[in-house]
Amino acid sequence: MKQALVITRKELQGYFTSPMALIFVGTFLAITLFSFFWVETFFARGIADVRPLFRWMPVLMIFLVSALTMRQWSEEQRSGTLEMLLTLPVSPVQLVLGKFLAVLALVTISLLLTFFLPITVSLLGNLDWGPVIGGYLAAILLAAAYAAIGLFVSSRTDNQLVALISTVLLCGSLYLLGSGGVTGFFGRTLGEVLRAIAPGSRFESIERGVIDLRDMLYYLTLSGVFLTLNVFSLISKRWSQGEGTRPQRRATTLTSLLLVLNLIMANVWAYPLRGLRLDLTEQREYTLSQTTRDLLSNLQEPLLIRGYFSEKTHPLLAPLVPTIRDMLQEYRVASGGKVQLEIIDPAKDPEKEAEANQIYGIRPTPFQVAGRYESSIINSYFDILIRYGDQSQVLGFQDLIEIVPRRDAMPDVRLRNLEYDLTRTIKKVVYGFQSIDAVLAALDEPAKLTAYVTPNTLPEPLADAPKAIEKVANDIQKEAQGKFTYAMVDPDAPGSPVTRQTLYERYRLQPIAYSLFSPETYYLYMVLEIGDKAQVIFPTSDWSEASVRTAIESALKRASPGFLKVVGLWTPPQQPTQDAWGQMQQPLSTWEELSNYLAQEQEVRTVYLEGGSVPADIDVLVVVAPQEMNDKARYAVDQYLMRGGAVIAVAGNYKLVPDPFTGGLGIEAIKNGMQELLASYGITVENSLVLDLQNEPFPVPVVRNVGGIRIQEIQALNYPFFVDIRPDGMAQGHPIVANLSAVTLNWASPITVDEAKNAKRQVTVLLRSSKNSWTQTTTIIQPNFEQYPQLGFAVSEVKQSYPLAVAVQGSFESYFKGKPSPLTTEEGETAAQAAAGTIEASPETARLVVFGSAAFLDDIVFQISSRLMGDRYLNSLKLMQNAVAWCTEDLDLLGIRARGTTARTLNPLSERAQSFWEGLNYAVALLALLGIAGVWNLRRKSEQPMELLPAKTLTKAKEVKS
Repeated sequence: MKQALVITRKELQGYFTSPMALIFVGTFLAITLFSFFWVETFFARGIADVRPLFRWMPVLMIFLVSALTMRQWSEEQRSGTLEMLLTLPVSPVQLVLGKFLAVLALVTISLLLTFFLPITVSLLGNLDWGPVIGGYLAAILLAAAYAAIGLFVSSRTDNQLVALISTVLLCGSLYLLGSGGVTGFFGRTLGEVLRAIAPGSRFESIERGVIDLRDMLYYLTLSGVFLTLNVFSLISKRWSQGEGTRPQRRATTLTSLLLVLNLIMANVWAYPLRGLRLDLTEQREYTLSQTTRDLLSNLQEPLLIRGYFSEKTHPLLAPLVPTIRDMLQEYRVASGGKVQLEIIDPAKDPEKEAEANQIYGIRPTPFQVAGRYESSIINSYFDILIRYGDQSQVLGFQDLIEIVPRRDAMPDVRLRNLEYDLTRTIKKVVYGFQSIDAVLAALDEPAKLTAYVTPNTLPEPLADAPKAIEKVANDIQKEAQGKFTYAMVDPDAPGSPVTRQTLYERYRLQPIAYSLFSPETYYLYMVLEIGDKAQVIFPTSDWSEASVRTAIESALKRASPGFLKVVGLWTPPQQPTQDAWGQMQQPLSTWEELSNYLAQEQEVRTVYLEGGSVPADIDVLVVVAPQEMNDKARYAVDQYLMRGGAVIAVAGNYKLVPDPFTGGLGIEAIKNGMQELLASYGITVENSLVLDLQNEPFPVPVVRNVGGIRIQEIQALNYPFFVDIRPDGMAQGHPIVANLSAVTLNWASPITVDEAKNAKRQVTVLLRSSKNSWTQTTTIIQPNFEQYPQLGFAVSEVKQSYPLAVAVQGSFESYFKGKPSPLTTEEGETAAQAAAGTIEASPETARLVVFGSAAFLDDIVFQISSRLMGDRYLNSLKLMQNAVAWCTEDLDLLGIRARGTTARTLNPLSERAQSFWEGLNYAVALLALLGIAGVWNLRRKSEQPMELLPAKTLTKAKEVKS
């Protein structure tokens, strides 16, 4: 090894005492920096990652490494020094290894000089260093493979130009084997083999931050194969062609062949080994989380996961299939055999294809494939079926992938968040299948149901309620096998262990009045306790056996971690609008995106509050843009919260309306909403709008005066009504805003928290505007650049940060306390409903989340935002999903949802700041080049030429020769 290192030093000295090293390093840095800042438009992307640094690395390395290796052996043969090298007491292995390390050292030095780029990115945003380490490691391994190929080619010719062209062709051919055009032509199965052979796909695997044993072994064996061939090529040059050397030639050839075959077979042997890898990403994005493992280990029945992937598919989708298959294999292994995994091509199995079409609604998707001379349509499958018992869900290609546009018109197609998509779907089918018996069997502690009833004082319509409770509870208790107990307690009975005061202190339960001014009261409550957690249960419509059973079963499901949560969604009635000519149009505001997104993890049901109650099986109530509500609707929300429920109110004071003057959007104040209801809880949504200098751009119609003619045009302007909230404006550590890089609240109103009313509650300000914020009370939202040329709006001299969203947990007092109940004995209301009374205080488990914007979840806002900011609008949906998870205490998917989906955005920079950072990187690269040139120039002048071998070795060789 010592002699190999001496050869490495000699080669490096040869590089740096000639213009070769500086030309190579300078060219490498110039191309890398240019592609990073200009080709990939780093600042325009706005993402804090170094993908642009490594995107072109596999292609760039082909040409640069070929230029380094072309002269290594060709020049030795042309100048006649190869014969001298072969006669020295140095083995061919040491010669090859020395030159190989020299090439690799120069490439490594060039890569290290680019390390200031990730340092810059880390200063400008939240950089994940895992992919950075993986990218540099992948680049070094790729360069090693190309260097080994180049050295072998150089040893076969004495012409440097021929060596250069041959190396480029050979390395380029290997790289093209894994390209979409080639693999798509051969189909999925053979295409996967070609991708396994090609170095480009292996590079992408390591570059994402996952060090897989198979990828490492591939590069090491590829380098080893061509280094072996290089050694064999040198040894063969010593041979004579006589009969006396035939055994030696045959033995050397056989040994080299066996070594090459063993290296190749090592890759074949390691290909099925999918678990031997190291995930370097910050959030372990490519490793199954503990939540997923716990879910799989608790399966009671077999879970079927079947992948439908066509042999012939779109070239951009084909590379994703091996990744999906590897992930599904990890699910199968983690389940301990409870997951049945099938990967099929429906075109080759007509029975499975018919089953997929008829039972699961899975049909081929037409993809347009454009070739050089023609375009065609390919109908292919890219779906995953997940089935558990009688529950099934299908993930299509639109559920699995995300498309990121690029400047070269070729989009990046990548998996969105595969583990999250698979785990949430598995959870949905598993929890949707389980019965009450399964829930009770899975409880760690028995469930205890206690009915607190004063039978002697119950109103006449509720006289049969205790019998209904006892009948349902006894039926459940018989089937529970000791996991469910029941008791009925009269707090007014003599010697009762529970008094009215105890009920208030423990559960905040107060007696229910017959009527507003009646002195007579009664108790009719059910409390479900599991461990140290308690729920107060109320039927919603009446106290019949069916209503009581629904309420108890819903409470058991709500308390169990193994059941699908139910979201009750209320949105304003959709009413058609009129355009400027009086023509009817579709409703302006819709909330389909919100409903579909929440349905990914929970069951979403539309609720109607006009009847005065919320169904008992609703786990969290989401009220979006409350308006035109009657007292019964507000009473339903209030009493649901008083029962210990969770309410999310998207309760801004303004709604979107068409602007008849500009043809764009306008706003107007909401009438008959929840302002007074929320104010009674100590949360006031102010009648004003927040404007912020830190905002998201928005396409706004702008009128300009050109030569006396008013011209209206659409411009993407900084729009202060779209408040851009970054992590410094979020409640650090709170689950609702966990792992969100930014959130935009549109036309938001400030929120004021009454400290006196919330003194005993846990209040968290979730979102705040920046310190450069102010408010206005008018509804003018179109900019006026003639009056305000800088921003289009008047900017207040007094600026401050305003709360825009809050979360409250604790005991609330009813808005209807001391007021007549809206539920009277009018037509359509039962006597039992009217006699049930108003609950005047909630237990400590009640939760309330209030957002000061009614428009930030509107579909039309999402559509317009996506045109300028891509998929950033998804952060608003993630915020709501997090809020639902916090309200239901169902936080297990929260960590998985954040993995891989957390956008690592750059800090906002002006054009001058962008130019500064770009120029700084160029300056660092230039200084590094000048430094290397100066150091090696001094060494070249001060040191004697380095001998290939130590002086003692050369003297001994001369003595032997003489």
